[in-house]
This record gives sequence, structure tokens and C-alpha cells, in this order.
Amino acid sequence: MIGVIGIVLSLGLLMYLAYRGITVLILAPILALVAAMFSDMPIIATYTHVFMPNLANYLKLFFPVFLLGAIFGKVMEDSGCAKAIAHDIAERVGKSRAILAVVLSCGILTYGGVSLFVVAFAVYPIAAHLFREAGTPKFLIPGAIALGSFTFTMTALPGTPQIQNAIPMPFFKTTVYAAPVLGTIIGIIMFVAGTWWLMYRAKVANARGEFYGNHPNEVVKDFDSANLPSVWVALLPIIIVLVLNFILSEYVLTANATGYDYLKAKPFETNLGAVRGIWALVISLVVAVIFAIAVNWKRFTDVKESVNAGVFGSMLPILNTASEVGYGNVVKTLSAFAIIQAALLSISDNPLITSAIATNILAGITGSASGGMSIALGAMGETFYQAALAQGINPQVLHRVVAIACGGLDSLPHNGAVITLLGITQLTHKQSYADIGMVSVVIPVICCALAIVLGTLGVV
Repeated sequence: MIGVIGIVLSLGLLMYLAYRGITVLILAPILALVAAMFSDMPIIATYTHVFMPNLANYLKLFFPVFLLGAIFGKVMEDSGCAKAIAHDIAERVGKSRAILAVVLSCGILTYGGVSLFVVAFAVYPIAAHLFREAGTPKFLIPGAIALGSFTFTMTALPGTPQIQNAIPMPFFKTTVYAAPVLGTIIGIIMFVAGTWWLMYRAKVANARGEFYGNHPNEVVKDFDSANLPSVWVALLPIIIVLVLNFILSEYVLTANATGYDYLKAKPFETNLGAVRGIWALVISLVVAVIFAIAVNWKRFTDVKESVNAGVFGSMLPILNTASEVGYGNVVKTLSAFAIIQAALLSISDNPLITSAIATNILAGITGSASGGMSIALGAMGETFYQAALAQGINPQVLHRVVAIACGGLDSLPHNGAVITLLGITQLTHKQSYADIGMVSVVIPVICCALAIVLGTLGVV
């Protein structure tokens, strides 16, 4: 029980100190070793031979995805493609449907692989203009951006190249298109329910005489549509990511593909099923980045600087997440963890339920969807996988449920993306978090429960 106390204490400190602004790069190894001390594990050996190897292994698997995803997002931003897509959607939907226009703009961009941070910066000036013209209260802008960026396109819709959909692949031998029917159903429900909620809130606010409001400290640059690519040119890189990824993962790098027997031998010692999802995503992002640069060459101020900014922008997210994976694997090795694992697994015999609960709780504690999922899968991914196989549950369903689960409690008030979004829109938690919480916490958690029910019934 002393070891269990150590694990609980270290998790509590991780949540509190991360919320206070201390980087996970420092917190994760220190607090992993705090948990190890309570279980009488040797400190230095635990750090060098448990924490660091697991951190390094995560980098080996996912660094290309983080790197290329960040470069792709920066290229889409600096070429004007992101703004062109958002502007075109806003024009087509119309100012009277400002909320729907913002949600769709964010959704299309994030579904195409653009970073949610890039999306927030690109869409906010357009959102502010639309909301002002429509008389929609400004405090709903963060909720609209969160709905389009943090929810259905991040975790539910099959094919999304966001990292939250990529992390389960090597654990469950799946691709980003896992459980397409289940993911599509849940994604549509999230979108419809969230949009309805925001429109309802706007209607209620208008009825009591509340409109966009006066914001004297508001700083929003005028939207300049000059030198933007056409919307079709802007969409092509996104289409390349989605289509090429699908072709490679479903028709080229399949279980029946020949010529990959060399993977079983040294120095590779793996199999195609374990890497095909990552390979397909990496190749698709490379092609999309090259295409986006080529067709928008004259629109860049400096291509080299754009690529470099994307590279540097990927470093902190990947290292933060890898550190959390190292933390999770240290906890996994502790004898006391067997008690916690047994308690989690005793909640239900259904691995969909246990994996969803573990992922959601850890995402809430860490304030990170990818971090919470990585800790949960690093510690119990193989257990969930084997339990699913033993019960005849398709690993694709397990992939989709875990991905959806990570996008629930992660968006609690201490979440970094929530804090950044409020900073961009110059609003406070008091003004806007109730709606952010509804569309990115409450509705996704309910949808996760529905995904478990449908997945148990065999919907794939």
C-alpha cells in the first residue's frame, strides 16, 4: 500500500505542478522516481534503464509524425492555405451562421492534419469578424474553435492524421482508419450536439440582449484576402494526406503485401502490421508538404524559415509526450502498480470500458490527450489488446474507443490548449470555459460511453 500511495502522490503532483506551469520535461522523470522510491526501486537504475529507454522508444516510433505534422501545419499557415480555407467556408456558410462556419473551418483544417494551435491563430480573426457581424456573443468563439479542433476531428473521425489517432496504431496493429463506421457515427454526434449547444447558447444570449459586446482591449488584425491561394489549391495538400494515407494503409501496406520479410530479421525485428500505419502517415505527410511548398512557392516569405519553424515547433510537444511515456512505464514496472491495474481491470471484464476509463482519467490528470493516452497504453496497452482478442473484440474498435476517450477529460481548465485558446481570443475561463467544457468534455465523454456500447455490439 505504501507503493500505491507513492503512485497516487506522484500523479497528484504531476497534475498540480503542471498546472502551475512547471514543464513536464522536469516533472515526469522526477515524479517517476518519487513513485519508484516508495516502492524501493533503485533510483539511478530506474532512470537510466526504464525511464530513458521508453522515452527513446517513443521518439523512435512517433518523432517523424510529430515533426512532419508540425512542418505541414506551418506550411499550410505561411502559404495562406489555412486562411483561404477558413475564409471560403465563412463566405459560403454566411455570417448568419457564424458558429457553424467557424466549427466547419476548424474541423476541415484539423481533419487535414493542421495543428490545432495553427488553426486557432488562423481562424480567430475570421471568427471575430463573423461573430461581430452576426451579433453572436464573443464568449462563444473559444467554444466554437474548441469544438472544431479538440473533438470529432482529433479523435473520432477515421483517417485524421492528428497524433491522438496515431498513437494507438503500434499498440493495436491498426491504422488511422480504424473502425470507420463507429468513428464516423460518433464524430457526427459530437459535431451536431456541440453545434446545437453553441447555437442554443447564442440564441439565449441574444434573447436577453447580449450580442458580440464591447471589447476595448481586443486586438484583431484586419483579414487580408490578398495573395491567398484558391480554396481548391489550398485543399489539395489536405486531400493528399487523407487519400494517399488511405491507399497506402488499406491497399499497399497490407497483411498480404510481399517483400517485407526482411523486417523480421535484425536489425529491424518487427513486422509490417506493427509499422504500416506509421509508414503510411509519414509518406503521406512528406508528399503533402512537398506539394504544398511547390504550388505555393511564391506565396512564402521564406520557405526555409517556415520549415525550420515547423521543426522547432515539434520539439517540445514530442519531448513532453515522450517524457510522459517514460513516466508511465516507470509506474508500470512498480510492484504496487499491479494493485492499481487489478482495480482498474476489476471495474469491468470489457476491455473497452477499462481502457476508456484509464485513458480518460490519465488524460485529465496530465491535462493532455496524447500524454494521458501514452501513459495508459504504455502501462496497459498490451493487456487491453490481449483482453480484446480473447473476447473477440476487433482491435480497431479498441483503437477508436481509446482515441475518443483521450479527448474527454483532457480539456479540463488546466489543459495547455485551453489556456492558449483563451489567450488568443483574449477571454477568461470565467467568460468562456463553461461552453468549452460542454463541447470538449461533457459531450465527448457521453459519446465515448456510446462508442463503448456500439463497439461492444460489434459496430466497426
